[in-house]
Amino acid sequence: MNLHFSFVILTFNEQLHLPRLLKSIKGLEAHVYILDSGSTDETLTICEEYGAQVAYHPFENHPKQWAAALKQFNIETPWTIGLDADQIVTPELFERLQNFNDADYRDTDGIYFNRKNFFKGKWLRFGGYYPKYLLKMFRTGVGKSDLNENMDHRFIVPGKTVTWKDGHILEENLKENEISFWISKHNRYSDLVAHEEIERMNAVRAQSVKRNLFGNPDERIAFLKNIWWKLPLYVRPFFYLFYRMIIKLGILDGKNGVLFHFLQGFWFRLIVDVKIDELLNKKSHIDDVKK
Repeated sequence: MNLHFSFVILTFNEQLHLPRLLKSIKGLEAHVYILDSGSTDETLTICEEYGAQVAYHPFENHPKQWAAALKQFNIETPWTIGLDADQIVTPELFERLQNFNDADYRDTDGIYFNRKNFFKGKWLRFGGYYPKYLLKMFRTGVGKSDLNENMDHRFIVPGKTVTWKDGHILEENLKENEISFWISKHNRYSDLVAHEEIERMNAVRAQSVKRNLFGNPDERIAFLKNIWWKLPLYVRPFFYLFYRMIIKLGILDGKNGVLFHFLQGFWFRLIVDVKIDELLNKKSHIDDVKK
């Protein structure tokens, strides 16, 4: 059994994706821990077939579910790798993990993997989506789930990180091939983001990651998000669409890629702004009534 790292995975009705992921990591002979939130399909049967240890926790949002997962299991390896069920470890990353030795990373708390994201079978090579570095591997007990966001989930560590640029995780949610699923999912997400931004306006939330344009990938994102929150509602989705399509060449991603950049970079952001505006107007109306 692998003595260096273990895998933790979140699931909810992932019979479509989970076999791909588990097959891609099977040869690493690592412990696999799965936190399920009430699957009613064949997910749990698949977990049993691959010998994964499973626990249940009701789902509220991704950051909280990841926090629950890291607390739920008694992980004894020095490193933990957190993967989403719709991700796959490529052969190149598999080889890198197969040769991984904790002794080579004594001064390191976290490792960024490079992700390739797919939409309707299309690799999103442009639009700012590649390269995309995600902190996926971290020292057990040191890495935490960032609870200061409602939707976006990330792991954070206090110390040094390194970035593996070669080898990838492939991410493709096959359920999103049906546009109705994508819209329904992101409509729910827009509620979470709208409430989160209202809380940031009221100083209820603060960023966990320091803002640094020249820092690690998450520090750069924190820097850019801080700018985003200060931009005017309804205007910023247009800026972002222009950035994705023109500056970051998203238009070169073809029909499906352009559709994704429009939906995720403009439609979703616009719906968030509408919901923020509605929440602010509702609060203003309640305050007027109280007067």
